[in-house]
Amino acid sequence: MSNNLIDRLTADLATAEAAGTYKRLKIIESPIGHRIWLEGKGEVTLLSSNDYLGLANDPEVISTARDALLSYGASTASVRFICGTQAVHQTLEADLARFHGTEASLTYSSCWAANTGLFAAITGAGDVILSDELNHASLIDGIRMTGKNVVRAVYKHADMADLEAKLQEHQGAPSRMIVTDGVFSMEGDIAPLDQITALAKKYDALVVLDDSHGLGVMGKTGHGTAEHFGVMADIDIFTGTLGKALAAGTGGFVAGPKAVTETLIQKSRPHLFSNALPASVAAAGSKSIEILERHPERVTGLQEKAAKFRARLKELGLNPLEGDSAVVPVIVGETATAIRLAGEMLDQGIFVTGFGFPVVPEGEARLRFQISAAHTDAELEDAAEKLQACLSVQA
Repeated sequence: MSNNLIDRLTADLATAEAAGTYKRLKIIESPIGHRIWLEGKGEVTLLSSNDYLGLANDPEVISTARDALLSYGASTASVRFICGTQAVHQTLEADLARFHGTEASLTYSSCWAANTGLFAAITGAGDVILSDELNHASLIDGIRMTGKNVVRAVYKHADMADLEAKLQEHQGAPSRMIVTDGVFSMEGDIAPLDQITALAKKYDALVVLDDSHGLGVMGKTGHGTAEHFGVMADIDIFTGTLGKALAAGTGGFVAGPKAVTETLIQKSRPHLFSNALPASVAAAGSKSIEILERHPERVTGLQEKAAKFRARLKELGLNPLEGDSAVVPVIVGETATAIRLAGEMLDQGIFVTGFGFPVVPEGEARLRFQISAAHTDAELEDAAEKLQACLSVQA
């Protein structure tokens, strides 16, 4: 094949390779857990997974998924409005609605699909969407997909004065919507939901919360960032994933008023044109919710380990970004530096991922450690000491 586009892509990849920013997939030869087997590396400590509660290889979750696979088959092989909905999907959606204290919920193939399918379906002419500048890319893309007659504005990260100014500016709009992550995945910090919900009440705005990295992690019982601030009842629409703390493999959801979820069934393109979740995934999601509610000690254990790891990094002079979540980033500078350090850590048995531009701004590349309830204190201490050693050599 000879084509200018292919030639350009090949040249771009060669440039990334030379710059040390080329990303390579690593081949996992075992189930996900706090320790995994990697092709060519053997057993390593995994600090790059969103398996916050250690449920990805939980025997109850696996058994439930297997039973659903045998009962319902591999898939519906179609979208839900065409061929119908299996009972296991209804059960999961009822569980998600109950968990979030909402009237209803609707599942999607991923949280990316949920976030990109939500806003265009429910907004109309003159409506205003105010989005935190560090929101996840799926929220950004979903907001961009709204109609040209929808007003879109970005407020400075967690800046309540800027948010209030924009709310004041748009007081005459048909509706106002504040959109935020609960836990910001690249920073590890959390949205000030107590202040956001207070402003929402003051200016009659809806709050949309993507709590993908907060569900199962934040709050006394793992109900998320809204529980952490005591404002569960003040969040109008939740979005989230089944693929992180709930460890069901894939899938996302919107939870909120029934008028919202019913509108999404009618109009949301990622829902209308995507197959239903496999029954095995839906059943696993319900089982993980059950385990989370049955074992809140998993949540408190996770929170204690994340706080202890942050504190230990500070003791070693490594200055992780502040936060209360299980995402612990350490800024290292340039993208090539982050990727090189991640490689050096992996050579020493620690699997942590380096993130750089365009995922984060130039000069703010980082190693992002993600803590699991399954990690041992010894594993976290080992990771902290090896990071200090790698950075000392770099200096």
